[in-house]
Amino acid sequence: MIDATLSKRMEEATRLTRAGKLAEAMALLQGGPGAEEHATATPFEGGNVYESTCALKGEAFSTVEPDPAPSAARRSRSTAGWRNQWASYQGGATPMQAPGSVEAPSPGAFTRGHFSNRAGARAYKLFLPSGYHGQALPLVVMLHGCTQNPDDFAAGTRMNQLAEAQTFCVLYPAQPTSANSSKCWNWFKAEDQQRDGGEPEILAGMTREILHAHKLDATRVYVAGLSAGGAMATTLAMTYPELFAAVGVHSGLPHGVAKSLPDALAAMQGGTPARGQGSRLASRVPAIIFHGDRDSTVHLSNAERVAAQYAAVTARGEVDKGQSAGGRGYTRTVHRGGKDEARLEQWRLHGAGHAWAGGSSQGSYTDPEGPDASREMLRFFMQHQQE
Repeated sequence: MIDATLSKRMEEATRLTRAGKLAEAMALLQGGPGAEEHATATPFEGGNVYESTCALKGEAFSTVEPDPAPSAARRSRSTAGWRNQWASYQGGATPMQAPGSVEAPSPGAFTRGHFSNRAGARAYKLFLPSGYHGQALPLVVMLHGCTQNPDDFAAGTRMNQLAEAQTFCVLYPAQPTSANSSKCWNWFKAEDQQRDGGEPEILAGMTREILHAHKLDATRVYVAGLSAGGAMATTLAMTYPELFAAVGVHSGLPHGVAKSLPDALAAMQGGTPARGQGSRLASRVPAIIFHGDRDSTVHLSNAERVAAQYAAVTARGEVDKGQSAGGRGYTRTVHRGGKDEARLEQWRLHGAGHAWAGGSSQGSYTDPEGPDASREMLRFFMQHQQE
């Protein structure tokens, strides 16, 4: 993960950005002159990393540009190239199939595959519960945070265990370092905030391919994410509302509030977005939002800004307070629709930092004290389907 010395590097980049020295900040973050004084991120090796001041600080700072829309030659890249991408994802070499292929799925298995379209390509992992026998099950798409991968995110959220118990499928797209040096979804880049282009088109296309390949229920497709993954989840809800029946945003940011490195930094710190950035959007996709009120990585104000982008927000919501079994206090605000169903839920987690609520210590960035965000998201999701 990102260690304390890298946190100092990010703090210095922040200072340079505020001083208007963007070139120097970019050089520092790219590993240019002076960067050798600082440590670099280390790969996840298991165990929990819970809310340090450096946790995920680097998610807005990747300067690695995503590949352009692939040409026919690029789409037919060699299997060796895909093996390298999986090595990037897994931290070591691994034999892999050709682009677009999948492991033969079997119920109860966590299989891997690749997807590609005109916008690019990504690896993924897919969990099919043992109760799957070809029937039209719901699908939950899970977008990991920076420095994470599908295995880590699955372990931390325990979503596969829930899928096995409740009989639904889970798709985990993987962001490689070739697309973002910290494996963050590029929520802060204009080219990755639009329909029919960039990462949203890749993720929507991947989702549709999985639905078709496994004959899943296209009316019950949900997307959730943590941090950068949460930001991309809400971008998908904005750009492909006909595909997703509900969205879960944990410690995330609004859609379209950043178009550059300074914008991203300001948004994460709770600064006011520039005029016209993300302010006039209103998705009708039902949403459930979790955010810790001691999150020092993505400011709590972003939770309100995410909520404001959904049409379900009303002047007055139902408010209740409670405490999880692990002792974490929370305030939940529910906004209901015309049929009295919950269309928007906001969970403010008291004393919580930048971590998945109720998660397992087997994964990174989790808060085992709860409440259980995975279970609550599933409860909310299963109330909704596309009409």
